[in-house]
Amino acid sequence: MSELIVLGYDDRAVANRVLATVQELERSHVVELTGIAVVSVDADGETHVDTPARREGQVALSATAGALWGMVFGMIILTPGIGVVGAAVGGLIGKLNQMGVDNTFRDKVRSLLEPGSSAVVIMASKVTEDKFTAAMEEFGGTVLTTSLSEESERELAEQLAGPAATA
Repeated sequence: MSELIVLGYDDRAVANRVLATVQELERSHVVELTGIAVVSVDADGETHVDTPARREGQVALSATAGALWGMVFGMIILTPGIGVVGAAVGGLIGKLNQMGVDNTFRDKVRSLLEPGSSAVVIMASKVTEDKFTAAMEEFGGTVLTTSLSEESERELAEQLAGPAATA
């Protein structure tokens, strides 16, 4: 089972410190990450996704990771009430609802991400909750979590990969 954890902050600097702390927790085996990013909203309301690979200058990897995270984050969290969407996008949104990533969770995340704010978005396959919580307490902020079963995670990956990859 994977945990989707969103840690919201009013300050990007705090989100960046949280990212570094979570990476240290991964090295200490407190958390096993399957993905992590800092999502920030600038003063104009534009959303930006920053991954560790991009920060470390891994240009090709960061472009791919950024695109994937942008797509996943957009589909899971930022997709507003959509009128007309393509069949693939509509199917993915439906799949996310079946997985428990419902509109209520998305609405809570959207409310965290106002202009000038940031969030650390974590997908983890394992979290030692007491140690993770203790490490995050010093940063304050708002914590939102939801779980995805292994089957749901696999189905999400297949949906993101498209029909050619699953054939």
